[in-house]
Amino acid sequence: MPRCGGVCFSGRSSQPSPVEMEQAKVNMSKELGPDTAAYCCPECRGDESWSCKHLVRGRAKSRSLSASPALGSTKEFRRTRSLHGPCPVTTFGPKACVLQNPQTIMHIQDPASQRLTWNKSPKSVLVIKKIRDASLLQPFKELCMYLMEENGMIVYVEKKVLEDPAIACDDNFGPVKKRFCTFREDYDDISNQIDFIICLGGDGTLLYASSLFQGSVPPVMAFHLGSLGFLTPFTFKSFQSQLTQVIEGNAAVVLRSRLKVRVVKEPRSKKMAEHNGLSENGLPGPSLEGGKQALQYQVLNEVVIDRGPSSYLSNVDVYLDGHLITTVQGDGVIVSTPTGSTAYAAAAGASMIHPNVPAIMITPICPHSLSFRPIVVPAGVELKITLSPEARNTAWVSLDGRKRQEIRHGDSITITTSCYPLPSICVHDPVSDWFESLAQCLHWNVRKKQAHFEEEEEAAEDGEEG
Repeated sequence: MPRCGGVCFSGRSSQPSPVEMEQAKVNMSKELGPDTAAYCCPECRGDESWSCKHLVRGRAKSRSLSASPALGSTKEFRRTRSLHGPCPVTTFGPKACVLQNPQTIMHIQDPASQRLTWNKSPKSVLVIKKIRDASLLQPFKELCMYLMEENGMIVYVEKKVLEDPAIACDDNFGPVKKRFCTFREDYDDISNQIDFIICLGGDGTLLYASSLFQGSVPPVMAFHLGSLGFLTPFTFKSFQSQLTQVIEGNAAVVLRSRLKVRVVKEPRSKKMAEHNGLSENGLPGPSLEGGKQALQYQVLNEVVIDRGPSSYLSNVDVYLDGHLITTVQGDGVIVSTPTGSTAYAAAAGASMIHPNVPAIMITPICPHSLSFRPIVVPAGVELKITLSPEARNTAWVSLDGRKRQEIRHGDSITITTSCYPLPSICVHDPVSDWFESLAQCLHWNVRKKQAHFEEEEEAAEDGEEG
C-alpha cells in the first residue's frame, strides 16, 4: 500500500469494498509504527466509512468537544455541540495531504456553540466601576450588596473606587464597604484570586479589565452604563436574574482574541524602581533582552503607532514573520484584533470583523500612498514594527489607548495573537449580540426603506404592458 509523506494513506483509486476496507485496517495497524501514527489526524472523519487513518476519502465531520488527543492516539470522537468549528479535510486527491502541525494553538471557533461552564461554583468577583461617574454609584451599591448578602461572594474593587466621597460618607453602605477586598493597579496581583468579572460603565471598563490580567482572563459580564456600549451588552434593569444565569453556568460566551505585544527599547540611563515586578510609572517591570529593556502587554483592541507631536510623516517598517512587507508613510498604522476592528480601525476605513474570526488587521492612518488599503492577515503570524532608517522623527505607540511611549531608532514592537483570549459573556449568542451592537451603536446600514408600489399601480402598469 503506497504511503503519502508518512502522514495519510490511500488505497486503490477505485472505491474498496467493505471487506477490503476491514482487511486494510488490520494490515495498516500492523504496518504503522508509533512515529507514523503520530502524524495522523484522528479527528477528520467522513460521512461514509472512515478509519482513523483516512482509508476512504470524503467530507470531514467537525472537531470533537474534547481537546485534541495526544499524538499517536487513534481514539474516535463524536461531536455534538463543540467549542471548535469544523475540522477541514486535510487530504487532497488520492495521495496529497497536509502535514499535521503538533504546535497548533488556535482553532476556528464555532460561535453558535460556545457556552460558559464552571468547574466549581464561583466565589470571588471583581467589580470594575467607571471612575468619576456619579450615575453609577447607586447601581454599584445595589450590585455589591446583592453579591455579598444574597450570594455570599467575596467582592474585589479597586481602592480608588472606595475613595469616592459619595461612598465613603454613606453610613448605610459602611458595613458592606468594610467587607470589600481592595487592590491597586500595577501594584497588586489578583490574577489568581478572581473567578469572574463584572463591569459597570462603557467599553473602556472592559478594556481596563483586560489590562489587569496579563495571563488567563476570568469570564467578563459587562453592563451598559456608559456612552457607546458596543462591548457591554447587558442592561442593569434585570441584573439579578441575569447574574443568576451566569453563576449557574447558563450563558453563551464569545472568546475575544487579544494581542501579545512586546516592546523592546534601548536602555535609558534612568533606572525604573519596581514594585512587585511593576514599575512606578505604571509599566510592567522590564526584563533584559540583549542589553535592551523588554516590556510585554496583552491588548484587546489595538496597537497604534503614530507620529506623535511631530509635523513630519511617520516612517515605520512592517515585517511579517521576518519578511519586510511594507513601509508605512503617513500619520501611522493600527494593528488591531477583530474586537478592535469596530473601534479606531473602523474610523480609519477598515472593515468590521466578527470577534470569532481568527485574524489580525493592519490599517494605515492617512497613508501617503492612495493605494495603501487595510489588510487582514492570519492570526498567529508575528508582526514586527521598527522605525525606518531614513525616518526624520521618532514614533509613538499606545496600547488600547494607554501606556503611551516613544519609539526611537533601535527599538522594536513585536505583535502576535495571544493564547489568552478575553471570554466575554453574551446576552443571547455571539452572532446576535454582535449584529445588534452594529445596529444600535454604530447604526450599521440604517436607512429609510424604499417605498413599494401600490397594488393598483402595479396592475395598471401590467395592463399597459399587455
